[in-house]
Amino acid sequence: MDSRLDVLVWTSVAALLMFSAAPAAQAQSTSSSSSSVQHSRKAVPVADARLDPGSVSNSVYRNSGFGFTCKIPAGWVLRTEEMNAREEGDSTPDAGKAGRVLLAAFARPPQARGEDVNSSILIAAESVAAYPGLKEAGQYFGPVTEIAKAQGFDVDGEPYEFEVGAKTVVRGDFEKNMGTRVMRQSTLVILEHGYVVSFTFIGGTVDEVEELIAGLIFGVVAKPHP
Repeated sequence: MDSRLDVLVWTSVAALLMFSAAPAAQAQSTSSSSSSVQHSRKAVPVADARLDPGSVSNSVYRNSGFGFTCKIPAGWVLRTEEMNAREEGDSTPDAGKAGRVLLAAFARPPQARGEDVNSSILIAAESVAAYPGLKEAGQYFGPVTEIAKAQGFDVDGEPYEFEVGAKTVVRGDFEKNMGTRVMRQSTLVILEHGYVVSFTFIGGTVDEVEELIAGLIFGVVAKPHP
């Protein structure tokens, strides 16, 4: 697995595993074999201005460039800047040039240990150009399957099409038995404006994950009131 993939797709691994979370992965595409996507990634130019970092206001993340909003539960902590700083500080050539973490939100600070899963939301965007052969959103799950399994996650079926309002995304679900608790995770993926945009939701129950996903809305992004 290419180290650049570790930096961005697993911008969360060191972080999310530490925070009781992890990025999603699945074995195969819904309609195209993931084998057509090369696992080693090529260098890509610096992401252009279309990569809108978005903003948070009144517990809602808004991204007009990709056309969506995502509700953040009250009291959650944001770690977006820290996770991007981790990437920018990486010495890997071209690290940070293909995309970035758009939102990293957690139910509690990483230093605050708890008995339950530290529920979280991670939204990231990567340049499609970094994945030679990537034509469909479902193919994105292929290159990260080996990492997910290596981290002890069980894949819950193949990725499948999932409706979020009027938007069709590709979704993958899986879980990890942690002894006294089960970590449940769902990742939604779209291809937009030359980027792979992934939305990862993590919780301790299926209902909790579904509630977090319900906060994701595609469409016209209204600007927050002053």
